[in-house]
Amino acid sequence: MEFNNNIPIYIQVMEKIKQDIVMGKLAAGDKVPSSRDFSNELGINFNTVARVYKEMEMEEILFTKRGLGTFITEEPERINNLRYEMAKKQIETFIKGMQQIGYSKEEMIKLIELEDNYREGIE
Repeated sequence: MEFNNNIPIYIQVMEKIKQDIVMGKLAAGDKVPSSRDFSNELGINFNTVARVYKEMEMEEILFTKRGLGTFITEEPERINNLRYEMAKKQIETFIKGMQQIGYSKEEMIKLIELEDNYREGIE
């Protein structure tokens, strides 16, 4: 995993795990690696991974079974909410960027429709 020096590593790792959950690479109930194993895999500090897991437990994305390890939530509604939150963030970033270069809401919609039609034509 390549890290961006402008964003704290723990946030980048959290976002990657969330993305993997939403994309189905990590399924509900899957066990995640131990903090030590994951820190070795990513080449980052053990305490950073421990923080990631703690933060994600507070967000109810991960849960720990004492003596067994840490797991992805088994709540489908929580995963759906996570997917929605991530999509909303992407949309907000898109809209802000488009507004900064002078696009109106209507122009954005037309551009999206044009791009969608173009993609349908090449598939």
